[in-house]
Amino acid sequence: MVIGLIVLAALVGLVGFGIVGFNKLRTLDVASLEALGGIDVQLTRRADLIPNLVNTVKGYAQHEKGVFEEVTKARAGVQAAAQGGSVDEKAAAQARLDKAIIDVLAVAEAYPDLKATVNFQQLQTALTDTENQLAFARQFYNDAVSQQNTAVRTIPWLLFTGIAGVHAREFYNAPEGQEVAPAVSFDQAPEAPPTPPAAPPTEPPASPTV
Repeated sequence: MVIGLIVLAALVGLVGFGIVGFNKLRTLDVASLEALGGIDVQLTRRADLIPNLVNTVKGYAQHEKGVFEEVTKARAGVQAAAQGGSVDEKAAAQARLDKAIIDVLAVAEAYPDLKATVNFQQLQTALTDTENQLAFARQFYNDAVSQQNTAVRTIPWLLFTGIAGVHAREFYNAPEGQEVAPAVSFDQAPEAPPTPPAAPPTEPPASPTV
C-alpha cells in the first residue's frame, strides 16, 4: 500500500513537472512570436510612409526615376516579408528599404525648397521615429529569443522540447554592413571652404637717393 502511494505520488509529480515544462516552453515561444509581430508592425509602418515620401520628392525631382522605382520595390519587399517571411528575409528587406530611403533623401538634398517644406520635415521625423521604434522592437525580440534558446538548450527544459514543439529561434541580425541604418541629416549646412591666407603686403620701392 505504501509503495503504491509512493509510486502514485511519483507519477503525479512527473506529470506535474511535465505540465510545468510544457507551459514554460510554450510561454517563451508565444513571447518570441509576439515580439516578432512587433517588428512586423514597425516594418509595415515604415513602408506606409514611403508613398508620401516618394510623391513629395518626385514633385521636385521627376527625373530620378530609378531611385523612385527602387524604393517602391523595396517597400513591396518589406510588406511581403512582414506578412510571413523568415527572420532573415525581414532583415534583408529592411536593409534594402533603408538604403532606398537614403537614396531618396540624398536626392532631396539638392532641393533646399523641398527640405524647407513642412510635409518633408514631418516625413523625415516620422521615418526617424519609426527607425527608433524598429530598433527597440528588434532588441525586444532578440531578448525574448535569448530566453527561449537558453531554455530549450538546458536541462531540464530541453527534455520537453519535443512534447511542446518548441525549438531554438534565429536572432534578428541585420545583414553585414547594415547593422546600423544609414542616416541623412539636413540640419547642418555644409562647411565653407577654408579662406586662403592673405598675401603678405609688398613694400613700396625705396626712393632713390639724391
